[in-house]
Amino acid sequence: MQIKNRNSLNNQSQVEKWGRFEIVIQGPQIGNPFVDVRLAAKFEFGHRSIEVDGFYNGNGEYCIRFMPDKVGEWIYRTVSNVPELDSITGTVTVEEPGEGNHGPVSVSNTYHFAYADGTPFYPFGTTSYVWNHQGDQLEKQTLKSLRESGAFNKMRMCIFPKHYDYNLQEPSCYPFQGSPEAGWDFTAFDPEYWRHLEQRINDLQVLGIEIDLILFHPYDRWGFAKMDEATDNLYLQYAVARLSSFRGIWWSLANEYDLMRNKSMSDWDRFFRIIQESDPYQHLRSIHNWHHKMIHRRSDAHWYDHSKPWVTHVSIQHNELAYIDDWKEIYRKPIVIDECRYEGNIDLGWGSLSAERMVECFWQGVAQGAYVTHGETYLHPEGIIWWSHGGTLHGNSPARIRFLKSIMEDGPQLGEVKLNFDWDTAAAGVDEKYYLVYFVDSRPAFRYLPLPDEKEFTIEIIDTWEMKITQLPGTYSGRTRIELPGKLYQALRIKAVL
Repeated sequence: MQIKNRNSLNNQSQVEKWGRFEIVIQGPQIGNPFVDVRLAAKFEFGHRSIEVDGFYNGNGEYCIRFMPDKVGEWIYRTVSNVPELDSITGTVTVEEPGEGNHGPVSVSNTYHFAYADGTPFYPFGTTSYVWNHQGDQLEKQTLKSLRESGAFNKMRMCIFPKHYDYNLQEPSCYPFQGSPEAGWDFTAFDPEYWRHLEQRINDLQVLGIEIDLILFHPYDRWGFAKMDEATDNLYLQYAVARLSSFRGIWWSLANEYDLMRNKSMSDWDRFFRIIQESDPYQHLRSIHNWHHKMIHRRSDAHWYDHSKPWVTHVSIQHNELAYIDDWKEIYRKPIVIDECRYEGNIDLGWGSLSAERMVECFWQGVAQGAYVTHGETYLHPEGIIWWSHGGTLHGNSPARIRFLKSIMEDGPQLGEVKLNFDWDTAAAGVDEKYYLVYFVDSRPAFRYLPLPDEKEFTIEIIDTWEMKITQLPGTYSGRTRIELPGKLYQALRIKAVL
């Protein structure tokens, strides 16, 4: 038996809090270990007990991965239907988390997110659906672009390969054993594929980027979108067993789930329950729509009902952000507009948004207490488009998104405010302490602000496109007139004088 923490590349039975401890056991290879062998372990710390499923990793290797959430000594015992894997005991020493390790993200203050250590998390995401299928050179370039950009802390990406416009090449390996020509053995996974996926997940985690991992999608020519119920269940259980110990995982049930015509609403409910019941760490869970029909009630059949208890936050595809307040009222959960169209110039309407409009969507979203996800679809002579393949960012929005990200991280989580900054603005903040006001598509030369009489405030004008912040002189209270530049893409940051 081998016990290791692969993050530290040694065989010590120790790991940092919210790190990944791994038990590796050599066992039988007869039959089909992916379905015939059951393996789990129970980890205990005082009165706390966490049961973790194991998985088969090929070549007679069985693994159990554990993400501890308490510092100190844990004890564990394995449970298996195979004698060689059963009743193995041991201890693991959990140390304080290292720099940059804040733990997994969960919902905070109804509409927001925070790491497990309480640090607020503001999701500034991007989309690169199958960047992890592009080969080592391009994948490393994607990581380099993310690191240099500094704009994004969440990445939407898929487990399955994608067949769609601008996505016609074959990946180097697949989640299941087999081939497109010979067919697939849906009872046997390809460990090489999963190890590569884990490497890329770990690479993103090192960069401080959360992984919004898409489990299903309709853009398929291999049969992965039409697997039967037993295969779907096995696949989800295997994915959770392998990946849930990565602290940065978010489970996205599907990209455009409502285009997968062979899946019913009860199927999606079942998928959510499998993940909820199998994931010992309760990572974030949501699902993404295709149909754009506006909703104002939970019964609308075109969108999954995000009010169901197993959904942690609302993931929406929509280009009209004026409805954020309605969505917040309906669902009482964080709102993430994971697709508002993409900055680019391809021939499809959803992929030809201007950089100015992309930045405007981000500001309009955060100034209503929600979050927005970026994507980029510029034509490329070699067909390398960020939205799907990764590579290099070419657009003008990432630098401005990074600017907004710094502003958000410098302030409080934004909520609804009582002050009426007028109908043409998006405004949020903390009443009588902090306000962020965005003028959307208005460009006033001056504005009266309805500030409280009993407090004094400083006011900054933010040029969201030029990335400039101008401090207005003095302090302000009560009904106040301020002069504005009379141009688009302006915002105000208003802070109470303490």
